[in-house]
This record gives sequence, C-alpha cells and structure tokens, in this order.
Amino acid sequence: MIRYEKIIFVCTGNTCRSPMAETIYRSMETNSDITVTSRGIVVLFSEPFNPKADTVLKNHNLELEGHFSKPLKNSDIDENTLILTMTEKQKQIVTEDFKDTGNVYTIKEFVGESGDVTDPYGGTLIDYEDCYVELARLVKKTVYKLNEEENT
Repeated sequence: MIRYEKIIFVCTGNTCRSPMAETIYRSMETNSDITVTSRGIVVLFSEPFNPKADTVLKNHNLELEGHFSKPLKNSDIDENTLILTMTEKQKQIVTEDFKDTGNVYTIKEFVGESGDVTDPYGGTLIDYEDCYVELARLVKKTVYKLNEEENT
C-alpha cells in the first residue's frame, strides 16, 4: 500500500476546479500530514483564483487566500505523490508529459466512478455552485478512501 505524502489536484488552468478541490480537501482533512496543493496543465502566466469560484467557496464558509495559478512541474512529483485530475484528457496529458509515478487518476476514477468533472469556466454562478457540490462529494469520498487505506 502506497503511503501518499502529497496530493496534487490538477485541472487545466489552476484557477477554478483544482484550487476548489484543494480548499475543500483542506477543510475536510485536518488530521493528516499529507501536503495538499493544486496545479494546472496549461498555465501560460500566473492568474488569480476565479472570482465566481471564490464567491461559491465563501458561500460555503471556505476561503482560498492569495492563490495564483501555477503549472504542474516534474519537480512537484515523486513516487509518493497522488495526482488527481478533473478529466480523463488531463490524466492522459500528465501521464504522457510528466514523470509517470503510476499514481495518476481522475478524481472520479480514484473513488470508483467514471466521467469528468465539468469545467464551469465562463458559466454562471450556478454552474460554479454545481461544480462545487460535485467536487465536495468527490473530495469527501477521497478523504474517506485515503483514511481507510491508511488504517488497513
């Protein structure tokens, strides 16, 4: 059983889905020494957290202060890193373009589901809320699975 030391949530630009997942995870898992972060696959320049995603987090009493998008780099990854992407395509890019640790999954795949987490970028506040609800459910299942694996 692999003991993960780091979790990286990955989306396209690191301005919405992956930072929301990171924030949700941090709010749910407070007893772990696992480092949690988020990165993007296509980050041409550093951008702040999406304002609609920020509004949705604040509506759920969560906050991500001072976040600016960062690209995924090989130096972020080692054999004890769990990488959770939002889509199958992102998983494919990570496994092709970065060190393949064998620990790359879509977040849905990791918790036994199929499909992608829909990108709300450019959508309404309701689209961002829907994304938050889905991510909260998936992240909760992720926390449970990791805790279960750690205790076996």
